[in-house]
Amino acid sequence: MIVVATADFEVYHGVVNELRDRGVTFTTIELDDDLPERTTVVVTAPDESPPVPDSVPLVRAEPDDPRRAVDEVVAILRGGSGRTIVGVDPGERPGIAVLSGEMVVATFHVPLVDAAEVVREEVGDAVDPLVRIGDGARLQGAKIIDDLEDVPVELVDETGTTPYLGTGARGMGDVLAAVNIARLDGERVESRTIEPTTGELQRIKDRSRERSDTNRAIDETLARRVALGELTIDEALAEHRED
Repeated sequence: MIVVATADFEVYHGVVNELRDRGVTFTTIELDDDLPERTTVVVTAPDESPPVPDSVPLVRAEPDDPRRAVDEVVAILRGGSGRTIVGVDPGERPGIAVLSGEMVVATFHVPLVDAAEVVREEVGDAVDPLVRIGDGARLQGAKIIDDLEDVPVELVDETGTTPYLGTGARGMGDVLAAVNIARLDGERVESRTIEPTTGELQRIKDRSRERSDTNRAIDETLARRVALGELTIDEALAEHRED
């Protein structure tokens, strides 16, 4: 049984809401109360010390990050934390899946510009984390890899990682692919240098024309910077208008 024992309102509120959102059974007690029978793990605040025997794991939850504590609690209940592995299905809005051992503990679907920061936050406190990135969407994947300095990264063959999506599952493909990517061995890389193809540059120009108020496409130099992740299309259009 999970026991939440804290006098810290922020910790209590955050942890309880996280546990409820995941449908996990738990109970709450006052900080100095005796633990219920069959207690398997106790959650408390960083500066509190409830009476917990050495045989019961104690998890300390930060007020501004209750999810990480609940991730640890769930991992303990599943028999150990396991290695933190983050799978990334690259694209304009990458799917990101965070696994603790075999269990998926968090998922994200974010703009490309935010992807590396999300990954860094997820592996920040992990012991021996690993990031696995699919080898599709070459330009976007290369940008994420280059933005993840000092984080171990593997490049994974993502063939067949996007599952069939049945009724009601629309929009979940990138996240589910990221889960599958996280479970596949890849090749360790530190960077990925990609030269945009003529076709990729033309697609960026076409998209910029569609976004432009004046129906004008950006030039090849700006398109190349967009392809390499140095600019968004909107930023490129703004520079184009200033020229």
